[in-house]
Amino acid sequence: MDYEYISWNHFYRLCGVIYRKLDGSGFRPDLIVAITRGGYPTARVLADYFDLMDLFSLKIEHYRGPERLPETTIPYPLPLSLEGRRVLLVDDVSDSGDTFDAALAHLHERGRPEALRTAVLHHKISARYQPDYYAQKVIKWRWISYPWALVEDMKAIAQNLSPRPQSAEQLLSRMPAAYIGGIPRAVLQQVAPIVLQRMQEET
Repeated sequence: MDYEYISWNHFYRLCGVIYRKLDGSGFRPDLIVAITRGGYPTARVLADYFDLMDLFSLKIEHYRGPERLPETTIPYPLPLSLEGRRVLLVDDVSDSGDTFDAALAHLHERGRPEALRTAVLHHKISARYQPDYYAQKVIKWRWISYPWALVEDMKAIAQNLSPRPQSAEQLLSRMPAAYIGGIPRAVLQQVAPIVLQRMQEET
């Protein structure tokens, strides 16, 4: 599997791209809905850029690390009406399209918005759904790892290793080079023991 790690600095640059596209299009949301957990960092930065206080989240369970769950679920419905609102729905990546299908269907049950737009950091062309705004188009599929999901992603990879790593050093030595290559060593050394702790709690 191919991987790409997005640094915090790169993340902020991508948020800037999305903001400029939104601003240039004339669409100014009065409400931002983040698809959690991945969409929340981007949604929070965009809310800051727009000086917008109305920021809500919608939890959709679809992936755990790189592994797809059997079906998409919405355990916590959005607790407000969208009637007459200008809504921006934000996620980190459009991958299969299932997440947006579920989110948009749910939002349309919450009233009729004046306008509803979608935005992501990365749009994979293999996805069925194309967001209205995206910072980068991904032509060759790869797993994109964001800095807010390192423990989740590393644990998902490590759980497929046999035998299981027993130390942080073993874990890092057996991680795919394509995955950890872009992650700062100090960050890896901080995260690896937490990954092992989470794995031990599940055994």
